Amino acid sequence: MQVRHILQGKGRDVVTITSTATVCDAAKLLTAKKIGALVVKDKSGKLSGIISERDLVRAMANGGADCFTDPVSAHMTPAPETCVENDPVESVMEVMTRGRFRHVPVLDDSKSLCGMVSIGDVVKTRIAETVNEAAALRDYISAAV
Repeated sequence: MQVRHILQGKGRDVVTITSTATVCDAAKLLTAKKIGALVVKDKSGKLSGIISERDLVRAMANGGADCFTDPVSAHMTPAPETCVENDPVESVMEVMTRGRFRHVPVLDDSKSLCGMVSIGDVVKTRIAETVNEAAALRDYISAAV
């Protein structure tokens, strides 16, 4: 299965924030949308980073409440790992596991942002594949007997 199949099921909406927005703005947006990460775009609208709940916790641990007025660019992960729509889900899962992050922006053929996948999306897909494979094997065994 490919990343595009995940996007077909969950949609292609990506919640973004500008690099000049404040950490407080990011926290409010994450809370309002009930999500774990935001794609950060620069002034020209290009992907420049990602800011996650984990980044916000680090910012608070290091700077206290004063960090809420900092720009997102001060605490985001710049140049995050990305994937493309035709990447296999298994390879994206490997990248996430190796890099110890939970969100990956998805780019289309023209390298434009077209979605975001989370580790939850990947695990859900892998579980569905495993269940389908097990059912197919049971059917095959039943037909052979």
